[in-house]
Amino acid sequence: MGDLWLILVTGSRTWDDILCLTNALRDEVLAARICGLRPVVVHGACPRGADMIAARWARGYNVAQEPHPADWDRHGKIAGFRRNAEMVAVKPDVCLAFIRDGSPGATHCADLAEKAGIPVRRWSQ
Repeated sequence: MGDLWLILVTGSRTWDDILCLTNALRDEVLAARICGLRPVVVHGACPRGADMIAARWARGYNVAQEPHPADWDRHGKIAGFRRNAEMVAVKPDVCLAFIRDGSPGATHCADLAEKAGIPVRRWSQ
């Protein structure tokens, strides 16, 4: 995608290992910048868990973001899965997956990314 490096962060709403997530994100952002690419953090805009941690970190380090909030009112119970498909459809360069207790949403997103040929790195709690 040109000079951009899209980093998809997916994770459980209950993910609470801030250091793990921010270290992984920092490493990916630094690698992109070393290669002369502009990193963009793509996330699901959930107000808690992995999405919130990634969004706050990106804001604090002036890293561009592309939030994809799920439209629960319009799509009901499948909204999260639709959002995951939308995030994978932007063709991120890498997917960082932070899965706690086998989270079905984060696992679904990571699996979709793998099926699309996107490298996926997984962490679990």
